[in-house]
Amino acid sequence: MYLSIILIPLVGSIFAGLFGRKLGAQGSQFITTFGLIVTCLLSFTAFYEVGLNQSSVSVDLFSWIDSEYFLVKWGFTFDSLTVSMLIPIVFISSLVHMYSIGYMGADPHTQRFFSYLSAFTFCMLLLVCGDNLLVLFVGWEGVGVCSYLLISFWFTRIAATKSAIQAIVTNKVGDWGMSIALFAIIFVFGNLDFSNLFSLAPYINTDILTFICLCILIGVMAKSAQLGLHAWLPTAMEGPTPVSALIHSATMVTAGIFLMIRTSPLLEYSSTALIVITCLGSLSAFVFASIGLVQNDLKRIIAYSTASQLGYLGAVCGLSQYNIAFYHIINHAFFKALLFLAAGSVIHAMADEQDVRRMGGLAKLLPFTFVVMFIAALSNIAFPFLSGFYSKEIIILSGYGQYTFQGSFAYWLTTLAAFFTSIYTTRLLYLTFFSIPNGTRNNYENTHEAPFFMAIPLGILAVLSVIFGYLSKDLFIGMGSDFFGNAVFIHPNNIILIDAEFAIPLFIKLLPSILTICGFIGTLLFYEFVPNILVEIKLSKFGRTLYTFLNQKYFFDLVYSRIVALILNLGYLTHKTIDRGTLELVGPTGLTNLFSNTSKTIASADSGYIPNLALYIIMSVITLTASILYLDDARLLLVFISSLFLISSRHFTIKTNSPHFPNP
Repeated sequence: MYLSIILIPLVGSIFAGLFGRKLGAQGSQFITTFGLIVTCLLSFTAFYEVGLNQSSVSVDLFSWIDSEYFLVKWGFTFDSLTVSMLIPIVFISSLVHMYSIGYMGADPHTQRFFSYLSAFTFCMLLLVCGDNLLVLFVGWEGVGVCSYLLISFWFTRIAATKSAIQAIVTNKVGDWGMSIALFAIIFVFGNLDFSNLFSLAPYINTDILTFICLCILIGVMAKSAQLGLHAWLPTAMEGPTPVSALIHSATMVTAGIFLMIRTSPLLEYSSTALIVITCLGSLSAFVFASIGLVQNDLKRIIAYSTASQLGYLGAVCGLSQYNIAFYHIINHAFFKALLFLAAGSVIHAMADEQDVRRMGGLAKLLPFTFVVMFIAALSNIAFPFLSGFYSKEIIILSGYGQYTFQGSFAYWLTTLAAFFTSIYTTRLLYLTFFSIPNGTRNNYENTHEAPFFMAIPLGILAVLSVIFGYLSKDLFIGMGSDFFGNAVFIHPNNIILIDAEFAIPLFIKLLPSILTICGFIGTLLFYEFVPNILVEIKLSKFGRTLYTFLNQKYFFDLVYSRIVALILNLGYLTHKTIDRGTLELVGPTGLTNLFSNTSKTIASADSGYIPNLALYIIMSVITLTASILYLDDARLLLVFISSLFLISSRHFTIKTNSPHFPNP
């Protein structure tokens, strides 16, 4: 059963990809979607057996690398962390497959799309279930490749191809860091199995662990779009909307956070790495939330919301609260998938229009879509008593509960990020559903509600976005809960959950919720009653400067362009001066010219004059005799004789090919 969970999506992908023409569009849709539904049922069974009954399962297939003391197997482990991660991955993937039947039904390349989608799910399952870092890395690379294929699915669009290239190149930078981490782990630990690494981690030098953890962080930054390697995530919107929903909710962007949770026994013994992760995550949450304030593309607003939420997850991992991070991963997966799929329903109804400024008045035309998107938006801003509220609130309070500089830094930045999230999410809702209609008449006349296969996933996710956080809170982060067991390690010095729950002043505890509600109500009132004030602020000198700064995404793209241009110019310079200059001078070309010129010089000494030849013979005999008598290593004599032979052969060839010695 456990191997079937991993292999069924792969089989579905192979059938849809290789036999799609025989199966047809509907056949490919049925095989892949039915396979994911079966996988989902098996995952729930595994969650009951392993998670609730605390009965871990390990599966060893065969040996992969067996070199003296270094052994790597193709094996999978199913502990409480793994089976819990299977739930959002497989469940949301099956819903996205079902949604895609309606959304991509008219596309001529449906079989290829469903093949890529199932392969994407398979790679994510491989990443989650691997029992060593090398199997995890195979899934890690597979997720990156499949994301490239899915983002560039409409490859005739230049923007889609450029976005896919940007995504895979950025992830290659992260893979560079991951590769260095793997080599360092092999050098230090001599093994890649999680059980061995985690057992030896307390006995390893802290500086070495810090280096390894920072290299892992580089991989996490690229895969989970942390500040610095985030540019690919907003541009990934060029792919189909179901792809965006799957990437941003339960698969690729959560891979980096899952890696930090899985390697928690390494991170816990490196305080430096934890501080860096906390500050980086907090800055990511704040920066991306502020950028989202000025975005106008419907999917791009949600994309920056995802990037901001990933900042929250990075910050709470840096605070050593891995169970809270995982709890928010699941909650975020449900409401973010709902938000993207509902946005896809709006785009589908409005003839592929994505600019929120050209929408408005859709609440009456798309009542079902409006309700589910309203629920997703409220959960996204952590409105009290929805799923997002329970996990996001405890993340923010964990920072203050640590009573350190980085903890306070995380608290205030994530609180401001929550306020910004409330503003831009409410703005999205207002411009899409409440404002006066601003789109073309043709779009409104042809507006239609989501078809059956698109409506079912929306309804299911809407229910989970409301109740799942409340129902699962005690299981994942409840006081005294030992659900994760040994799968997650938190150092005793870093346990702060009690302080975060009971020792924080009331005002500090209520401040995030107060700002969230104020941002929600204030944005509605501003846009409804005094929109001119917002226009005047934007047209002022300060407002124009601030708007330009945020709209240009803190000029990250400009900095990247300058850095890339600098690197390319430096590469051209080194290519001309070093590769084709110095290296060729002291390398093969230089050595060839040296021997050739030396041979010609020696050959020119042969004038054919008999006394000179006699002198050469005498000198050779003297040199040979001295070599035999005084050289300690006879191999030098052989080199000398070989050199004489080669020189004489070269001289003979030159002489016989010259015009003074014509060929007979």
